[in-house]
Amino acid sequence: MQVRLSSSLLVIKVFNEDGTSQTLEVPSDIIARDVCQLFLKNNHCVNDNTWTLIEYLPRLDMERVVEDHESVIQFQSTWGIDTDSRLYFRKNSAKYEFFKSPSYFPEHMVSSCSESNGSLSHSQLIQNFLNSSTYPEVHGYLHAREQGKKTWKKCYFVLRRSGLYFSTKGTSKEPRHLQFMAEFSESNVYTLLSARKMYGAPTNFGFCIKLHKSGGTRDLKLLCAEDEQSKMCWVTVIRLFKRSVSENSLVAMDFSGHKGRVIENPMEALTVATEEGLAWRRRSCHRLNTYGSPTTSQSTTCQAIHRMQLWFHHRLSRDEAQKLLEQQGLVDGMFLLRDSQSNQKSFVLSLCHCQKIRHFQIVPLEEDGESYYSLDEGHTKFTDLIQLVDFYQLNKGMLPCKLKHHCARITL
Repeated sequence: MQVRLSSSLLVIKVFNEDGTSQTLEVPSDIIARDVCQLFLKNNHCVNDNTWTLIEYLPRLDMERVVEDHESVIQFQSTWGIDTDSRLYFRKNSAKYEFFKSPSYFPEHMVSSCSESNGSLSHSQLIQNFLNSSTYPEVHGYLHAREQGKKTWKKCYFVLRRSGLYFSTKGTSKEPRHLQFMAEFSESNVYTLLSARKMYGAPTNFGFCIKLHKSGGTRDLKLLCAEDEQSKMCWVTVIRLFKRSVSENSLVAMDFSGHKGRVIENPMEALTVATEEGLAWRRRSCHRLNTYGSPTTSQSTTCQAIHRMQLWFHHRLSRDEAQKLLEQQGLVDGMFLLRDSQSNQKSFVLSLCHCQKIRHFQIVPLEEDGESYYSLDEGHTKFTDLIQLVDFYQLNKGMLPCKLKHHCARITL
């Protein structure tokens, strides 16, 4: 929604992760990163480098991450007057995951476009992609819906700077066998939220390439991968190729939140943001424990205060937890805590690791009249769930990895 106040000011409507909405008065040339900064300040959020704007298109049941440099007013102008499209402010831990862990990109999907660089290792190809204007070749099998039909066909795809191609003869990359499918200067890549149900895809790991001004399904380039990791890799690399082609730069990104300074190195910016978030959590924990052992009423308050934490999801089922975690990227260390459905007094930690979701029971214990919580049958005890989460954000313990990103509360 846009309401024009003057030639240079507009009012936009942005939805929060809990379904509520806020309106903002913004300049007409505002970019997505600046809108995020306004919401971080207004909502008193910790800038842990996972908050982002999400463009959601209900009629097509798809969404995408809005890139930091995009003009919000410009892409909203393509929605149309009677649109039900929405802009969300919520967490998406996969947004910068490629910069944090470029090794998560499968080795078999990446090769060099240059014969002279054929001896480069997988990690060298990725680093060259991040640090220079060179472009690797990304390839692999995808299912594609045939144009004008409801049938899907499995083909071998090749992604190059000039666009996305599929081979008409097996895995051949010869020019005569490569057929052009899409380019990215006038389009965006979206994730399909219900690929099977709405589009008849053979798997639920769907995405599509959509022209900016296309309102229906006729012009959509519909694709789906075999698993979540492959889908995320294709979506991520298309985003990066699109950005690099439009700006000729991949890493001149300021997502640290510091005023008056642009951090050129995204790894440095990420480290700064993470350290700030961790310091904030430590200060919060310190305030809760300043006065020593709590009284009974204080103890009850401390044990219930977890309900105010963004990582706690009250009365969330196992299936709903799975869906939420899958929707927000399935990156290592993404987690949420929820009530146990099998034990009224227990809780469950749901955690992503290696593209899989594992569930750990948090059991309440009592010792010398004091109540505790534990993940490891009492070997490590915590007075409340906040203390437990803080500990496992610093220490892996018996978990497969540390807790890194909390899963946002969004309407399923």
